[in-house]
Amino acid sequence: MIALYDNAAALARRLLPDALLALVARCGIAAIFFLSGRTKVTGLLHITDSAYYLFETDYRLPFVPPHVAAHVATCSEHLFPILLVLGLATRPAALALLGMTSVIELFVYPEAWPTHLSWAGLLLPLIARGGGAWSLDRLLIRMVRAT
Repeated sequence: MIALYDNAAALARRLLPDALLALVARCGIAAIFFLSGRTKVTGLLHITDSAYYLFETDYRLPFVPPHVAAHVATCSEHLFPILLVLGLATRPAALALLGMTSVIELFVYPEAWPTHLSWAGLLLPLIARGGGAWSLDRLLIRMVRAT
């Protein structure tokens, strides 16, 4: 039984390399934030009146004016996911989204902790290990070291 388990684990390691796991984590968490950002805009980045209203009511933060929070959140939900998909500045982008997740958890939807914990579960490995072998971060590091 142990040998069978060990063989299955070895097969899983070969079929699911770290680079693939990092790519799936990057794209998975990026999709969540990017799609949320798209609900707040029309066109490229024109923030809707309904988004401003949400930041004045439901998303109101104690330390940031609603108008500023709407702009920062909307830009963040577009920029950082794009960086994650590319694997460019992966650690800072993931850290920024983890910070955003923490703010949402603490001040907006504290009862949604299971969802926020799942987001953190995707972001923390990216912060700790980076974007993986299939990322622009890795390509840039190789190019710098080659010069």
